[in-house]
Amino acid sequence: MHLNPADLRRVSVFREATDEDLQLFLSQAILRTVEEGEFFFLQGDPAVFFYILVSGRAKLLQSNAAGHQVNLRTINEWQMFGALGAVKPGAVYPATAQALEPSTALAIESAFLHEALKTRPYLNFGLMQLMTGYIQEMQERYRELATERVERRIALTVLRLASQVGKRLAGDEMMIELPLSRQDVAEASGTTMFTVSRVLAEWERRGLVEAGRERVLIRNPHGLVQIAEGLNP
Repeated sequence: MHLNPADLRRVSVFREATDEDLQLFLSQAILRTVEEGEFFFLQGDPAVFFYILVSGRAKLLQSNAAGHQVNLRTINEWQMFGALGAVKPGAVYPATAQALEPSTALAIESAFLHEALKTRPYLNFGLMQLMTGYIQEMQERYRELATERVERRIALTVLRLASQVGKRLAGDEMMIELPLSRQDVAEASGTTMFTVSRVLAEWERRGLVEAGRERVLIRNPHGLVQIAEGLNP
């Protein structure tokens, strides 16, 4: 895979970078490719590298001692992830990064970014914006878990994932394909696969979605928005 330094401007943190800085970061990068279901890193590993996804999709998973998992977020192309080690030397990854399909990422040493932060204010501001977005999303999801009924929570999750990784079908502006399994939706909404399957089956009966083994086709986004906003009768 051939990459140009200018490609890095697609990463939010590097939008204000100089051409020289883009060339410098790309020169430090290692290209890593993993297959579907494999891992860029595991929860608890030393956060030696940060990553920029250049093709495919991945998810960040966090597990507890009992093995229960929650999907923290889905990573799309040209998004940075795993950068904690650049901010906190000696840190470990707080989550696992697993490929949802064959995926390739640039891996750059966290220590290199840590040193660059000392002399490049745009990097500090870009990382602060990135982390603020993550915090706001986590706060909203915590509120959903604490206060919303499970059907509404799943609707909010499906709509959020649709905005992140959904693909509109050609020739039909209303229909959105979400290439995720029931397990992915369950992990992202903090519930069980059984509950997600039950809710999706009911939505399918009502013509809102079409659920397959590894995808959810949203047939009526407006109907899901009504459920998410608590307007569902």
